[in-house]
Amino acid sequence: MKEQVKKTKTIEEQLTSQKIAKAASKAGVYTFLGVMALLMIIPFYWMLATSLKSLEEIMRSTPTLFPESLRWSNYVDVFKEVDLGRYILNTLIVSGASTFIGTFLSIALAFALSRLNFKGREVIFMILLATMMIPGEMMVLTNYITVSNFGWVNTGSGSKVPFGPYYAMVIPFLVSIFHVYLLRNTFKQIPNELYYAAKVDGTSDWKYLWKVMVPMAKSSIITIVILKLMGAWNSYVWPNLVAGGSEKLITNGLRDAFTDAGTGMTQQHLQMAATVIVTLPLLLLFIFFRKYIMSGVSRSGIKG
Repeated sequence: MKEQVKKTKTIEEQLTSQKIAKAASKAGVYTFLGVMALLMIIPFYWMLATSLKSLEEIMRSTPTLFPESLRWSNYVDVFKEVDLGRYILNTLIVSGASTFIGTFLSIALAFALSRLNFKGREVIFMILLATMMIPGEMMVLTNYITVSNFGWVNTGSGSKVPFGPYYAMVIPFLVSIFHVYLLRNTFKQIPNELYYAAKVDGTSDWKYLWKVMVPMAKSSIITIVILKLMGAWNSYVWPNLVAGGSEKLITNGLRDAFTDAGTGMTQQHLQMAATVIVTLPLLLLFIFFRKYIMSGVSRSGIKG
């Protein structure tokens, strides 16, 4: 009887210690995630808080955590100081064109590499994958020379070709091999029997792609569209090299937009207000479509 009581106590103690260890482990994980989330949120909060302060408050030696008074007029002044609407329109044009055309080409290429049987298909795919190991910075010079020879670069006095800088900002980066890789993996998960049945019924490859494969790969395609939009919206180095004047995008347009020509002082309150305006669309896009992003990436990684 005593031995049974001891065994029972021992089991209870083990269970208790396991529960404590599990709770401590969970608390540690949540604490770590909380700290990381806080570190991610702080820059966004500081950007928002700065956008609501006056320049005098910002320039004080002791920074303030909260604005003394909420200056919503900063957001109105942004549009008075610079042609922000033009920058936004340029960014929408470049982002929309590169996303629409790039997604279309990625879908077509992924379909060819996953469903069409032709000699050298796997070799071509491996070569395309190998290009992902080349740093993007290495292609900037060659791309610049190419678009410059085409007359697409704004050299300060305009470009030789009408709308040349827009071509230069869209065409060189239309197709992302990473996006093709994601789509190819998604397409390969669709049963071959559907393709064979469609061919028996006389369905063309083109019709099968848009009527069957594209609807079934909706999550991955939405993911690619969002990633493409975010990449084009945040692009800075390349547009800064090829565009100028009225063709500037938001990123390079806002860099010097709020610098006082006389004093060289940056109007940080207006700059942060403009940054909030241009960051908000991407933030909302991610919040509303995060389910598709997670689903598309996870599904694309199941099968190689």
